[in-house]
Amino acid sequence: MNPFLKPDEFTRRQFLSNAARTYLGVHLFPMFGASIAEAAPATAADVAKAKHVIYLFMSGGMSHVDTFDPKPKKKDVMGTTTTIPTAADGIVLGHYLPATAKIMDKVSVVNSMTSIQGAHEQGAYAMHTSYSMRGTTKHPSLGSWVMKIGGRINQDIPGFVAIDTPADHSGAGFFGAKYAAAPIGSAEEGLQDSKRVNEVSTENFDRRLSLADKLNKQFHGRYANADVEAYQDLYQEAIRLMNSKDLKAFNLNEETAATKNLYGSGRFAQGCLLARRLVEHGVRFVEVQLGGWDTHYDNFAAVEGRCKEFDQAYAALITDLEKRGKLKDTLVVVATEFGRTPEIKAEHKDGRDHHPSAFSCLLAGGGIKGGYKHGETDATAAKVKSDPVTVQDFNATIAKALGLPFDLVVMSPTKRPFKIADKGIPVDKLFA
Repeated sequence: MNPFLKPDEFTRRQFLSNAARTYLGVHLFPMFGASIAEAAPATAADVAKAKHVIYLFMSGGMSHVDTFDPKPKKKDVMGTTTTIPTAADGIVLGHYLPATAKIMDKVSVVNSMTSIQGAHEQGAYAMHTSYSMRGTTKHPSLGSWVMKIGGRINQDIPGFVAIDTPADHSGAGFFGAKYAAAPIGSAEEGLQDSKRVNEVSTENFDRRLSLADKLNKQFHGRYANADVEAYQDLYQEAIRLMNSKDLKAFNLNEETAATKNLYGSGRFAQGCLLARRLVEHGVRFVEVQLGGWDTHYDNFAAVEGRCKEFDQAYAALITDLEKRGKLKDTLVVVATEFGRTPEIKAEHKDGRDHHPSAFSCLLAGGGIKGGYKHGETDATAAKVKSDPVTVQDFNATIAKALGLPFDLVVMSPTKRPFKIADKGIPVDKLFA
């Protein structure tokens, strides 16, 4: 079956989506169908422990020097950043991360990340898709790959949810809208357009559904193809979501005041709390973004501000997942598009520029070692000294943790072969 749209079919989908919102009072979020894992080799499943991914993306380029790869002996590199010990032997962090330091015994830090993309758009695209941007091809995001290969766990709610995440980072590319994320702006507001509007009674709602079904049958008779038929399923899934007991997963008001205080009150903190709720209800892949890491100017003040929002929420997420028994099957990822230069730009109020040659990312839970530091940069954190990990290797590691075949080839509509992590190879040393 060809899962891809022609331009005129996209117009029809827009019409159907708009009609659903206008007449039924619901929005047809991208929901996801069967996996294709049965057609793939099962080798990756042998070590799989993760069922879910919480992907925390630090948009803008998080400074590795001031956070996860500090160089305390190099005062000219560190500026006003000092270091603090952690719960993991041999791992120190920038002093802006005191809460994270206490849970580093549960985390692996990859200090040897390296990329060839030094611009924000290109770097974030590569991190999310494993590929370089091309004018003729829109590649699926990592969450879309997970859904395409692995399928959903809970059939009543979306399997891929993106919180505070641009559509460019959570799109399904050539897989089609079926595999894109269900977008959420504010975590506190939850999933919008998922309830019958008050102005539409149950009786009128059912009547409109019946009318829509008659119109759809006429439409299908005229434009019969697999894509149009598949999109009709979204109506049924949207209605099933409205009636599902798991719709409460999107409601933060069900959390206690103590739990909310554990995470903090910031937008990112609430996104992390929602992510925990979603994986508990069977959502497979949740992305939460925290922007503001582009610290060309006044790096130290900016990093301190960003870390205050990240630190409490991240430590709370790891702690809360472990307490609930979910850390063992939830892979928590902290990623960014690149690092920042060891050089401090005095002319830019002590700013740091883009630095793709070396940066850091984190992995925790889902079968990953705790208290482990992988790879090393040189004395100034400018270059990778040992065990380099490419963006593709990092994504292949995520795939392996989930038991997904990173070597599975999927053909695009143009009959070109693609893999979830391109040519990446999983970093086996990261697994417990």
